[in-house]
Amino acid sequence: MTEKKTDISFFQRYLTIWVLLCMAVGMVVGTFIPAVPQALGKLEISGISIPMAILIWVMIYPMMIKVDFNSVKEVGKNPKGLFLTWVVNWLIKPFTMYGFAWFFLFVVFRRIITSDLATQYLAGAVLLGAAPCTAMVFVWSKLVNGNPAYTVVQVATNDLIILIAFVPIVKFLLGVSNVSVPYGTLFVSVFLFVVIPLVAGVITRIVVTRKNGKDYLEQVFVHKFDNATTIGLLLTLVIIFSSQAKVIMGNPLHIVLIAVPLVIQTFVIFFIAYGAGKLIRLPFDVAAPAGMIGASNFFELAVAVAVALFGTSSPAALATTVGVLTEVPVMLALVRIANGTRGWFADEHLV
Repeated sequence: MTEKKTDISFFQRYLTIWVLLCMAVGMVVGTFIPAVPQALGKLEISGISIPMAILIWVMIYPMMIKVDFNSVKEVGKNPKGLFLTWVVNWLIKPFTMYGFAWFFLFVVFRRIITSDLATQYLAGAVLLGAAPCTAMVFVWSKLVNGNPAYTVVQVATNDLIILIAFVPIVKFLLGVSNVSVPYGTLFVSVFLFVVIPLVAGVITRIVVTRKNGKDYLEQVFVHKFDNATTIGLLLTLVIIFSSQAKVIMGNPLHIVLIAVPLVIQTFVIFFIAYGAGKLIRLPFDVAAPAGMIGASNFFELAVAVAVALFGTSSPAALATTVGVLTEVPVMLALVRIANGTRGWFADEHLV
């Protein structure tokens, strides 16, 4: 059998560069053509930005097509890796993210960041921590030669858990942070940016599979959208940074300061999941993707909810975009670490 290519696309490989360029473009537009973000800010329904909603659907819909929920039944024979993913993503990760962000924003950087800004940045970090990755995990899993069938199930079940766990976890942690967020707004955000694209993805998967077969779906159809998610993300960042221009110009150092707890959190969660995988004797091709899923974030959802809750120009939305900026270089570093420690694990496969 020919080994599948394990490289990532041109856009994905240089995502950090594109993010930086979009930050710059957004800053220029927001500084010198402020009428543009002002006009876009008026295009909203019930507080939801219409341009942002469209772009976020463009980002999330292709991811949902890739999720094969039929694979869930195949994992029942070897559920340890699945349990590990659930525990790390829903019982550990949101709370360590809150802890690291609070410590750095309110203790280490308290003389640099005002309390009001720190609260908003913390809210953005909470949204990142409560949203485990959906799409890029497939890339990271491929780069460590992870078990593709098992990774699909880990992602699919996370998508289902998001529907019931995301809102109460975010509500609880933001409440602890003294950020008032109505349940209604959170539920609307999850419905718009998870339920609708998830249903659309499932329907698309069923229709295309019945018409052309599963091989066509997975080898041809889904790849038609490879660049759509990245382009949607980059255009979203242009809009966010154009509306954030004044905040950033007044606090340019804050981008770096926000990144500190996010990067530390990423490494810590990876080693918790990866190390636990070793302790419970998972094979490498399940333990490594479990670590990647825990470390990475569904930043598209975090950005969407931050915009819906606090507005495009909010510091919370800015904090979620810093998660985008740090994601790729940090995750590529973790891929190298995982591949370099493959020998720690038994040479076996679960499925």
